[in-house]
Amino acid sequence: MTLREGQQAPEFSLANQDGETVSLAGLRGRRVVLYFYPKDDTPGCTAEACGIRDQFPRFEAQDAVVLGVSPDSVTSHKKFQEKYSLPFTLLADTEHEAAEAYGVWGEKKMYGKTYMGVNRTTFVIDEEGKIERIFEKVTPAEHADELVQALGG
Repeated sequence: MTLREGQQAPEFSLANQDGETVSLAGLRGRRVVLYFYPKDDTPGCTAEACGIRDQFPRFEAQDAVVLGVSPDSVTSHKKFQEKYSLPFTLLADTEHEAAEAYGVWGEKKMYGKTYMGVNRTTFVIDEEGKIERIFEKVTPAEHADELVQALGG
């Protein structure tokens, strides 16, 4: 199933970097920037996270909740968050249920090897839980600026 802008965003409940459960339903009434990334503390993922960190006051000014999602564990997320002083929530999708629901779990290739993983994609979800914007194949270093513009800030 391919998600499209205007559709209802799939619900999820995942543990954050502190082991607390975060659900999309619990964020109704606020815009949500849900960004899926492959792996904590890798060059592209670090560039993307730090870009969002550096623009974070602009996300807050738009009353947007930022959620980073990867298959990494709660412990890995905590280390990643602390190492780079990330001011937003990271969600552990260890069974890749959310990634599959959002259609971002798929076949990837690197160095001639094929494997399953997360395709870097971001969803902007409106206050009613509908998908407002979808960003596929994002460029990590420039993505925060794209998102700020999409939010109107």
